[in-house]
Amino acid sequence: MKNVLVLGAGLVSRPLVRYLLNVPDFKVTVASRTVSKAVNLIADHPQGEAVELNVQNDAQLEQLIEHSDLAISLLPYTYHVKVAGYCIKHNKQMVTTSYISDTMKALDRPVRQAGILILNEIGVDPGIDHMSAMRIIHKVENSGGKIVSFRSYCGGLPAPEANDNPFGYKFSWSPRGVLMAGRNDAKYLKDGKIIEIEGKNLFRHHWLLNIEGQPQFETYPNRNSLPYIETYGLKDVRTMFRGTIRNVGWCETMLCIARLGVLDETERDDLKGMSYDDLTRRLVNAPAGMSTRKATQAFLGDDASAEVLDRLEWLGLFSNDPLPDEPTYLDIMTHRFLEKMPYKTGERDMIVLYHDFLAEWPDRQRRITSTLVDFGIPNGDSSMARTVSLPAAIATRLILQGKIRLSGVHAPVLPEIYNPVLDELETMNIACKEQEYPV
Repeated sequence: MKNVLVLGAGLVSRPLVRYLLNVPDFKVTVASRTVSKAVNLIADHPQGEAVELNVQNDAQLEQLIEHSDLAISLLPYTYHVKVAGYCIKHNKQMVTTSYISDTMKALDRPVRQAGILILNEIGVDPGIDHMSAMRIIHKVENSGGKIVSFRSYCGGLPAPEANDNPFGYKFSWSPRGVLMAGRNDAKYLKDGKIIEIEGKNLFRHHWLLNIEGQPQFETYPNRNSLPYIETYGLKDVRTMFRGTIRNVGWCETMLCIARLGVLDETERDDLKGMSYDDLTRRLVNAPAGMSTRKATQAFLGDDASAEVLDRLEWLGLFSNDPLPDEPTYLDIMTHRFLEKMPYKTGERDMIVLYHDFLAEWPDRQRRITSTLVDFGIPNGDSSMARTVSLPAAIATRLILQGKIRLSGVHAPVLPEIYNPVLDELETMNIACKEQEYPV
């Protein structure tokens, strides 16, 4: 019997837990701060156990890890290194869906010395994006070619029939992370030149994206793309870009929301009794007698198209609705976005992942694309939950059954990992469609 410890019972955990419970000879322990969530996930399965865990309780956390064969951390990424420390101490394998932080990367030597594998970035983005990219990159290289350009795009969106608000976006959980992502600096390589964008200009730097069989999207840079040149071993690449996919209009609207200052995290004690209209008038310094919409347009200048102002009005920034009892502007916006843009019962989300390569051989050039479009199940698992957690679940099974035999801190960029994981995902209808075009 193999013992799997799942740390965290959040919104993406259900498909992973159900998958692992159905593996013969696996016992699954789900540990959560809110034990009722863990109980719901286990659902009286004979191979499952739910336990209450406060992650600050180091003794309990260590004991749970010590009695497992592998720990899956679905906790916030800030806890991963702590979990990794106990996995190293007790020679236990570990899986996460999060990016490899510098502190995690620094554990590579002790992890190897312990003879264990810590597999990170095995979700969708990061995760399926790496695996589907590496399958193409290795195929090109093994046939004597090289990749000279790689553009990769990913986004989670409402399915077309659920795309019914002016922002073209909906939330299953707190919008805080999405709102904060709009302040990140970005960096990528274009035609051999490094392009750097300050966070304040991120949403000025967007363009349209056409994917065969899909409505037109827009994309903007996703943080720093340059480390992926090394991750993917692309020594000949002249363009390396990773972008976020959104529906058209998102970027120009989020630029204006950022410029209004409503993403500020400063705690305030002067918001009692105010409405959204009062707040907006304060932020744009609206003169008496001028409508809030007009004052906002004057403040934002050329950035504020009629469509953007319509979206701000729909969001309620010019309304007399009272502000929620929150300490910062960012918390107020987080509350408002979730209030106005939730997924309704039975609505589907979708994940779009699109790679666009330019490959060169001595005698030819080819454009190669890889497209994944996956939809959530009405009243069931979201696409986000399935595509984040099923790769981690499959990898966990492969590790514990001895089919992945690696040690160290890894992302899923080796054939030993990506081939069996992608192959099994295809049996679940999570499949990338590859196409090749002459150039």
